[in-house]
Amino acid sequence: MANVSRCHGRIDLGELPEEVGDRLTAIPGEWLEYHPESGFVIVRHVQPTEAPVLAAAASELVRILDEIPYDLQTKIPGGDLFVHTEKAEQLIRLRVTSGGALHVQWAHPGYEGALQRPYGDGHEIAIDGWAQRLNGCVELGAASPEAAAETLQDLADTFEGLYPEGDFRAQVDPERIVRVELRDVNLDARLLIARLQELAEPRSLRGWLDVASFIDAAPEHLARCLFRKGEVWVQHPLLWSDPANA
Repeated sequence: MANVSRCHGRIDLGELPEEVGDRLTAIPGEWLEYHPESGFVIVRHVQPTEAPVLAAAASELVRILDEIPYDLQTKIPGGDLFVHTEKAEQLIRLRVTSGGALHVQWAHPGYEGALQRPYGDGHEIAIDGWAQRLNGCVELGAASPEAAAETLQDLADTFEGLYPEGDFRAQVDPERIVRVELRDVNLDARLLIARLQELAEPRSLRGWLDVASFIDAAPEHLARCLFRKGEVWVQHPLLWSDPANA
């Protein structure tokens, strides 16, 4: 992930006296700075290449908040900074709530309770197709089950002319249902979904498909596709333990 995307967001400090704003503007920082015209803490346009972003951004934010006088702290509107760590590619939220309280929260992506939206043309999937890692199990009825299974297997085995990565199995079960099982497969989900829709008999498509990445990917870019009675739905994971506080 590009360094420029490792920290984004802003925090509204509200209206501050000029002398306080001058002190905040003078604070040295590698990731954050105070923007006096807007009254926001923002991410610098020119960012460092070596400073650990979470430790640096959190420290700089505390340093900025510490400069605000006690009687003005309760008037801080607040806001969010989102930080992607370098090694584990975790997402952390630095949230300043109304009144100036600071909360540090690690994202724990999960799909339980996540909103389901109808799948459209694939724009809902943010990860580049060549980097996608697919896991799941999908079943469908087809006019010619053996031909459908062979078509799907060929799609995975010849994706972008590369040697197949992961385990992709398209087979016909005793009830003449095509069953597709995927484990860490490198394949563009948009291509697979389009092919499944082409081959499936009406209302026969069912199952699920998780879309992750073989390279660094922000947790909010993960996706799950659900197949029910031939319709396709997509979810993006809830990142925080309290959905109402997302």
